[in-house]
Amino acid sequence: MAFAWKASGLTYNRYLAVAARVVRRSLKEQPRLQAEKRGEMDLRFAKWENGKQGENKNLATANANAMAAGAGQGQQ
Repeated sequence: MAFAWKASGLTYNRYLAVAARVVRRSLKEQPRLQAEKRGEMDLRFAKWENGKQGENKNLATANANAMAAGAGQGQQ
């Protein structure tokens, strides 16, 4: 017998994300706010050149900047 999440076409990671969101939403106000803060992610990256690490940058901010720059170039 297959797992329900697998039979419905979800990946295991997606299943875990949905389950975690359901649990967070079922909590009372204060524990819910604390759990939501733990669920947020802050991804950072750094470009390496000549064996040295560059400046750490926030991935979401860098992605938004790159998308805006790409959209501006497409209009010219």
